[in-house]
Amino acid sequence: MLTNAVFLDFHALKEPAMTMTMNLLWLDDFLVLAETGNFSRAADERHLTQPAFSRRIRSLEEWLGADLFDRSVQPAKLTPAGEWLRGAAQDLLAHVARLPGEARTVAEANARTLRLASTHALSFTFLPAWLRGLETRAILGRIQLDSDVLERCESLLQQSKVHMVLSHSHPKAKGALEAAGYASTQVGDDELIPVSAADAKGKARHALPELRASQVPLLNYSDESGLGRILRAVAGPKLEQLPVDVVFTAHLASVLRTMVLDGRGLAWLPRTLIEDDLASGRLVESALPKWRIPLEIRLYRDRITLGDAVESFWREACEASSMHAMR
Repeated sequence: MLTNAVFLDFHALKEPAMTMTMNLLWLDDFLVLAETGNFSRAADERHLTQPAFSRRIRSLEEWLGADLFDRSVQPAKLTPAGEWLRGAAQDLLAHVARLPGEARTVAEANARTLRLASTHALSFTFLPAWLRGLETRAILGRIQLDSDVLERCESLLQQSKVHMVLSHSHPKAKGALEAAGYASTQVGDDELIPVSAADAKGKARHALPELRASQVPLLNYSDESGLGRILRAVAGPKLEQLPVDVVFTAHLASVLRTMVLDGRGLAWLPRTLIEDDLASGRLVESALPKWRIPLEIRLYRDRITLGDAVESFWREACEASSMHAMR
């Protein structure tokens, strides 16, 4: 992780006249070395010569007044002080990364622009109709949308670069936002359905077998995909018992849909994306209903207090969600 050079001045208690300066880049160096335990490999990763890298680690130790690594063993191991610093450094760098976003949020406290991040699949399908529904309840302000894979959307919210995130969710595949305790509300539902292109008789060209048979081509999601995270958590162990062969991988459900329509294999796709394809018969379900995966569509929000317009949007979303749940 690269961090812009930031210098913090600290005054020693016993020597008021002496100013000691610590460079936050040293913490990045330290975390890389803590991970690898190898000075040469860590120096390469930080794009430094080994002597320069070693000097930076030594400078950090001198600033702290404690050895951070036991250099008598290979790979180098963290000392108790080093173990403590690893957690403290991660927290500090995460806090520094959030500062620009939080500063913008404070500066825009009275602005009417909602910065919203959404996964690609929901940006194309669920989001427009959902916003139209909210507009029947209240006047919405300006919205700035970032559409990306789930990992990137989560990172944007964690750094306070957006106010809210819209994504699919499943109880068995909790992500970074749930782990960090971000508030959320369910605003819709969806499901992942295994589908294939239809053959001349309207049957699935590629069907998921229940018993051992010839291998079936699977079009799968990449690790960065939120839908892929859910598919692996819910169906991964069962799929490992079947003769499926991953022949294509992509971040986006829309890309997998195109490949399925081209007859390249079967894939689990969100119902919101393929409703028209199923209705027209271009795509057909390629496994028993037990292979469907129910999904929640959730809206996550930043922890800090937002501007009046953004807080109003959140309240309307929560109220609409409550009414949807009572139906």
